[in-house]
Amino acid sequence: MTPKTEAAGRSRRRGAELDEALLHAAWAVLVESGYSGFTYDAIAARAHTSRAVLYRRWPHRRQMLERTLHRFWEPIETPDTGSLREDAITLLRTVNRARADLMTVVTQRLADYFRETGSTPAELRQTLGVAERDDAFETIVDRAVARGELDRAPSTDRIVHLPLDLLRHDLMLRVAADTDETITEIVDRVWLPLLRVDTGTAPRSA
Repeated sequence: MTPKTEAAGRSRRRGAELDEALLHAAWAVLVESGYSGFTYDAIAARAHTSRAVLYRRWPHRRQMLERTLHRFWEPIETPDTGSLREDAITLLRTVNRARADLMTVVTQRLADYFRETGSTPAELRQTLGVAERDDAFETIVDRAVARGELDRAPSTDRIVHLPLDLLRHDLMLRVAADTDETITEIVDRVWLPLLRVDTGTAPRSA
């Protein structure tokens, strides 16, 4: 394919196809260069388009960043294995695979963004509208109560969300995915014993 033909092919991108190409280019620039390198010029060059195409969609760099993060902060399906333990481990494994790169971006690549805006990762989650999605462990626990695996709901939401909080903490500190052994330890050695004590539930025999 000649450069002229290749350019013509790129120019035919429209609508959702073009938006997706722009967002993938923006994500690649963010991962490689962080917020300081997250510029219209860099993204336009990566997407083989013009700055004007980006400006028409996102007049401000912050808007472009938030749309990029929202695209790659996709919701994760809540598992329903019929077992509290298996639901928890399956969910943490999925989050571990899907969120490791994203946590690296948030903790390492967005330092300049947080300094510039004076915001925090928690506030960014609120801005993106993803904080409200974090109800998977509530669903898992509610199902366990309905099945009789737990005698009642935990006394505080902090206990409900503890596995996810611990995993996020590890992802941010390690800047890499957790091991499967660590995920199992979070569930078997920390969360399930705490749940049983808090809810007055006796351990089930195998």
